[in-house]
Amino acid sequence: MGHWWERNIVEPGKLPLLLALTAFVATFLVTRIITRLIRAGRGPFGNVRAGGLHIHHVVPGVVLTIVGGFGAVASDRHGAGGPVAAVVFGIGAGLVLDEFALILHLDDVYWSEEGRKSVEAVVLTAALVGLLLAGFSPFGVNDLSAEELQDRGTVIANIGVNFLFSLVALSKGKARIAIYGVVVPLIAFVGAVRLARPGSPWARRFYGNRPRVRARAILRAYHHDRRWARPRRALQDWIGGKPDPRPLRLPGHR
Repeated sequence: MGHWWERNIVEPGKLPLLLALTAFVATFLVTRIITRLIRAGRGPFGNVRAGGLHIHHVVPGVVLTIVGGFGAVASDRHGAGGPVAAVVFGIGAGLVLDEFALILHLDDVYWSEEGRKSVEAVVLTAALVGLLLAGFSPFGVNDLSAEELQDRGTVIANIGVNFLFSLVALSKGKARIAIYGVVVPLIAFVGAVRLARPGSPWARRFYGNRPRVRARAILRAYHHDRRWARPRRALQDWIGGKPDPRPLRLPGHR
């Protein structure tokens, strides 16, 4: 454990990453606790308003992200400025991604079904940074030997193949696998060789005249969603809070 810590955390560049990740996760959790208290009408907290305008926490999040990002670029590598800037950046990123769905939809969907995308974005980001912190490098470069790293052609070919796997997985409607596959190429390879999800660009292009393959893809997607949709939603509700129920609409009304 001590050797892993020294190799992956204490080495230059890893401590600011650890601090940024810790600040990011802590900020998200604290923010969700406060917003849930505000939603329940408990505690001393309330929405921030200025001149009748509701100031969402993505606004200070953007400011802190900019300050932390530029601070990290301008700071001395061996000084205290880098770690401090990393913490500031992590706090800002946590505030921004907590309202990722608001930015995506340009609407206040925080407690709606669409607001689940914020939780997904935070979990995905934390997982990717955790993989980088654990020593993984994008596109499998960490899997190359020292001799292979000296060969520029080998490095470019390795990156190109792994990027292709991620691109195929993305075209098959497997966005999460494609993103994780950028850091762990084996994941992208698995997503690239398995059946595409119905409605994905790959399925529309290659399954149109193959009814059996299309039927298998639909059946596999159905079983996958039936198995994992409910646990995933339960985890999202536990982390970020349960969305408000959708209002009932009468037939013929939009």
